[in-house]
Amino acid sequence: MKRALVMGAGGFIGGHMVKRLKAEGYWVTGVDIKMPEFSNTNADEFVLGDLTDPGFVEGLVSQPSIGNFDEIYQFAADMGGAGYIFSGENDANIMHNSATINLNVLNTMAKSKVQFGDSFKTKIFYSSSACMYPEHNQLDPDNPNLEESSAYPANPDSEYGWEKLFSERLYLAFSRNFDIEVAIARYHNIYGPEGTWQGGREKAPAAICRKILESQKNNHVIEIWGDGQQTRSFLFIDDCIEATRRLMKSNFSGPVNIGSEEMVTINKLVDLAGSFENLNPKRKYIREAPVGVRGRNSDNNLIRTVLKWDYEVSLKDGLRETYFWIKNQIEAQK
Repeated sequence: MKRALVMGAGGFIGGHMVKRLKAEGYWVTGVDIKMPEFSNTNADEFVLGDLTDPGFVEGLVSQPSIGNFDEIYQFAADMGGAGYIFSGENDANIMHNSATINLNVLNTMAKSKVQFGDSFKTKIFYSSSACMYPEHNQLDPDNPNLEESSAYPANPDSEYGWEKLFSERLYLAFSRNFDIEVAIARYHNIYGPEGTWQGGREKAPAAICRKILESQKNNHVIEIWGDGQQTRSFLFIDDCIEATRRLMKSNFSGPVNIGSEEMVTINKLVDLAGSFENLNPKRKYIREAPVGVRGRNSDNNLIRTVLKWDYEVSLKDGLRETYFWIKNQIEAQK
């Protein structure tokens, strides 16, 4: 039986990955600073702990008895939506916490590789982000350039993006110097059920769905950050997990985009979310709010070539499922 360690298993993507690996017959150890928020974990064992603590990470990975993980999935990070990432108020924590986790993980793996030699064959996946792409390639909302090769010269629009870019290079450097097998993906706006939908760290699809639902008690008005003409693409969680598993089964290390090419304006996203129950609230645009780049859309040419993968769930279908899941969450709170 294969064994996997999922870091960030209490979070959205990590929790879904645990479910997928269990369905494939893996023994799964989940680790996070918190338990999953919306459902019980499917992991065989779940370890609560702080991955910024090097001693905690070393205890997880380096001991021979549990160090023989076939795969490690590193989703743990300090992150959130635009309100958290682009306000500037959380930059130090975002950079320090996420970089420390990755340094701890790779240092421990390198020590294990030196100690156990070729018997240590653990492969690690790192979840990077489209936020690492240069801001100057995303000024045109109708034609952003996010081909993998466009990453340099580097110019991310946030400290979150700079940390992701640094950590990509960190994983590749450790791979070269310590013969550690890595796989790196640049995620593009992953959404779906069991994702954060309130509290300030939610991303656009969940935030828009919540605002549409709550507009019925808010004088049928919703707030939209920016002018609503900024563009994005959004990838449903099931497609994200499938692409990640294909990457880990391959010999390709990346970095590679994992996203949808179904680009829409935020105004169009609002239209779509409102259509599920024929709701069309008035829109109040908060133009001074943090919004990030003007345009962002995944370029899937590379992943189609090397992994024969493409997204299957349309934005309409995925958003509908997310919308009614959030509706159930709101009703449960009542």
